[in-house]
Amino acid sequence: MTPMTRRQTLALSTTVMSGFLMGAPALAQGRARVVIVGGGFGGAAAARRLRRVDPDVDVTLVTEAAEFTTCPFSNLVIAGERTIESITFGYGALADEGIRIVVGRATAIDPAARLVRMEDGAALAFDRLVLSPGIEMKYDRVPGYSKALEEVMPHAWKAGAQTILLRDQLAALPQGGTVLIAVPNNPYRCPPGPYERASLMAHALSRTNPTAKIIILDAKDSFSKQSLFVQGWEALYPGMISYVPFADNGGILEVDGGEMTITTAFETFKGDVVNFIPPQSAPQFVQDAGLTGEGEWCTVDQATFESADVPGVHVLGDAAIVGDMPKSGFSAAVQGGVCAHVLAALLRDRVPERGVLLNTCYSLVSPGYGISVAGVYRVAEDGHLKSVEGSGGTSPVEATPEFRAAEADHARSWYATLTTALFG
Repeated sequence: MTPMTRRQTLALSTTVMSGFLMGAPALAQGRARVVIVGGGFGGAAAARRLRRVDPDVDVTLVTEAAEFTTCPFSNLVIAGERTIESITFGYGALADEGIRIVVGRATAIDPAARLVRMEDGAALAFDRLVLSPGIEMKYDRVPGYSKALEEVMPHAWKAGAQTILLRDQLAALPQGGTVLIAVPNNPYRCPPGPYERASLMAHALSRTNPTAKIIILDAKDSFSKQSLFVQGWEALYPGMISYVPFADNGGILEVDGGEMTITTAFETFKGDVVNFIPPQSAPQFVQDAGLTGEGEWCTVDQATFESADVPGVHVLGDAAIVGDMPKSGFSAAVQGGVCAHVLAALLRDRVPERGVLLNTCYSLVSPGYGISVAGVYRVAEDGHLKSVEGSGGTSPVEATPEFRAAEADHARSWYATLTTALFG
């Protein structure tokens, strides 16, 4: 596969975020109600694009908090390179465009009555519903782990208070101490995220605690951009990061928050800081609405994102299985923009056009050392979103320090472009 140039990747990213991959239909007058649950990348993209494509649609965005803290770049916060405020965004720009912002927690969906029920007892009526609710942690999958234990062994896989907790724990690591990072099996949010986290933790420790160790206990035997990460670890942090794949750990059997240990089939590991990332699923209220069938993730029509189980409901981002597209913030944003065009067509009884979708994922091995992967996807004849042959690609293994530094600069530009497009 031929890697895309960074210029091509950024240009295509901007095009996708601008909504030009699917032409806006000529819409008739009328008002329809679209409720979007989830104020992250997918929900914000869907709300903003739909409002611009069809100003006559009433768009309501439901978000659990008045601000959104991004998972992308949260590892820089953990490493002390950014503040939490720098990755936190409000919804004022969306409200200024006429999007109704409802701050609260959705707890149930009534597809027959076309209602979203809120924790405070309110109900929101819809003609079409878009769900981009993110993930839910499966605290009960590993003996010894629980929601209460996340305050001792934080996952930090939902950015915010958990991010700050893990940052503070890392800063207080004893000299020569050990950090354990437990990584779940696929699927989970942001496949390369744990390995970027290990990298940036190592960056922070290499300056203040150079004899510290980081041990990654993985439920898999390989991971996204592995050769690029390992190359960076060997160059920047020799001997600091140890990767223990499933073949060498046999799976996690138990955790003990009091002893700060993780017991695997072959060995018990003890850490001074334990970043335990549990298995994940679509949120329970989504499962209770029948949107995940017999599983834990939503299945959708991959051209329209409409649920395969509940008509009139569309699911984006981390909660859904969408062909070859990974669970990333950028994937969700692209899906949200495309779904907005789909909704605009369906609400006017038009056949939605089909386009291509893009995912671009940057990872930082250090603040000045970036690596990336890009993918282009199209709905195939079997109805699944599949990678377009010969498109996308990863950073080259053989690259100069200047190239890696440029990739890191591109990562910052990518993040600024994405967050400005959604929240600025």
